Amino acid sequence: MAHLLYIDSSIRGEHSVSRRLTARAAAAWRAAHPGGTVTYRDLGREPLPHLDEAGGLARMVPAEQHTPAQRESWQLSERLVDEVRRADTILLGLPLYNYGAPSSVKTWVDHLIAPGIAYDPATGAGLLGGREFIVLGSRGGGYGPGTPREGWDHAEPWLPHGLSMTGLEPRFISAELTLAPVNPAMTELIPLHEQSLAAAERAIDELWVPASAAA
Repeated sequence: MAHLLYIDSSIRGEHSVSRRLTARAAAAWRAAHPGGTVTYRDLGREPLPHLDEAGGLARMVPAEQHTPAQRESWQLSERLVDEVRRADTILLGLPLYNYGAPSSVKTWVDHLIAPGIAYDPATGAGLLGGREFIVLGSRGGGYGPGTPREGWDHAEPWLPHGLSMTGLEPRFISAELTLAPVNPAMTELIPLHEQSLAAAERAIDELWVPASAAA
């Protein structure tokens, strides 16, 4: 039976564009996988604990030598890795905050970099590859070639590198200029935002369309 891991990270609630995109993608996945199961995690509303000294050291000493605090951190990482391992498809909402990924997403990635369960420490081989990983991004401004802030988006370029040890390979679908409808200084950019959002929604709708229907 197909299984989806569905993750949101926005802190903007009902105003979030990334949540709008992940909800659309999750609905499309469910329609294409009748009887499929879903695990939902909301990093924006229930953030994971950052790796502190205990969590960091838990990755460097044998499990039988863990202190209670190290054991607690390691067990959380095991649960998060298991959520990924059980999924055939992962959906992750990735808004751009202060030109980078939300700290909650960085923490999720840090917990996944777990030797022996997410990658082989002897060979460096990732152990979580081979599953579909769709990242639904949202950016308040424009960061494409030729824009004043070209290269300022440090979330999308970082994520493949941050997860590279695990074998996960994200595919990105993003909407830009999401602040245009609410920022008077960006009013003239609303048509470009609408084009970007519509393109992202079309890409989502085509994710699980059967080849015969798409032909």
